[in-house]
Amino acid sequence: MKKIDLLLFFTTIALTIFGLLMIYEASSFIAFRDFGDKYHYIKDQSIWITLGLFGMFFFSFFDYRKLYNLSLPLLIIVLVLLILVFIPGLGISVMGARRWIDFGITSLQPAEFVKFALAIYLSAWFSRKEKGRLISFLLILGLIVFLVMLQPDMGTASIILFEALIIYFLSGGNILVFLLLIPILGALGFFLIKFSPYRAARLASFLNIGSSFESASYHTRQILIALGMGGLTGVGIGNSLQKYAYLPENTTDSIFAIIAEEFGFLGAVILTILFFIIVWRGFTIAINSKDTFGKLLAGGITSFLTIQIIFNLGSQVILFPLTGVPLPFISYGGSALIVDLCAIGILLNIYRQSNV
Repeated sequence: MKKIDLLLFFTTIALTIFGLLMIYEASSFIAFRDFGDKYHYIKDQSIWITLGLFGMFFFSFFDYRKLYNLSLPLLIIVLVLLILVFIPGLGISVMGARRWIDFGITSLQPAEFVKFALAIYLSAWFSRKEKGRLISFLLILGLIVFLVMLQPDMGTASIILFEALIIYFLSGGNILVFLLLIPILGALGFFLIKFSPYRAARLASFLNIGSSFESASYHTRQILIALGMGGLTGVGIGNSLQKYAYLPENTTDSIFAIIAEEFGFLGAVILTILFFIIVWRGFTIAINSKDTFGKLLAGGITSFLTIQIIFNLGSQVILFPLTGVPLPFISYGGSALIVDLCAIGILLNIYRQSNV
């Protein structure tokens, strides 16, 4: 009898529905101000949720092992898309960043799909016990990270980097490689920050926040105000003050601050527990998969979801500098939401195939 991981499924649905509610809460003022329609953002998000749920159900019934032979074409497609963002007339530039492709009726953020395609490709490749793959692996990874960094999108590039290294490690990669790569990657990250004025300013603000609240960036100060206003139980749903255009990116990267303001510390803890359930079920499915490809694919998918959750929540409680990474299933945005829901669909399918 085929089964479904009910806990993973219903937790994902609950987070997605809650995300739609919070997008309305966070966006109604700015949507009415900018578009004359307070439902503008949730109309868009509802369409993306519909597409994402369709993708989730499709992949939950589509035998994940068929993705093995599709891994290389998928990787080539996302590489082409990453290049297309730099072509005038196709790529969309927003505040100096070229991360989207304009398809007329909608736009697409290729870097989000890279996480999905790379997990499939590396899982297929590493499930074949080939020797001498390290150099090829580093070259492919270096090319992808380079293209994402050119956009520039250091947050997504970091997620892709960690995702790939985790899949390599899960496939039996030598731990010494990690020990050698850590100082190299650390030095590279330092230079990328040092020679980028806005990244350097963001890091300096983050490092000095403990000495003076005024030295923090405006964005960071507004996040801290939202967290402080929330207290233990929150100011109540619909009563956020930061949503009135005080908090930047309040529907995308910083929506957690609105959640913490309205639902308080207790609400934030419950949300974190729900994310923990997603991560726990993902790695449990990876452990119980019957084949190497399934183990690596479930592990890779769960890894990029986990890293994205950590990056977003960590930056919102000022453990990390602000990274510009959306919160899975919650933040406004189509590309990330569709990818995340399709990824859950694959996890559900791996679980079903392991319980036939």
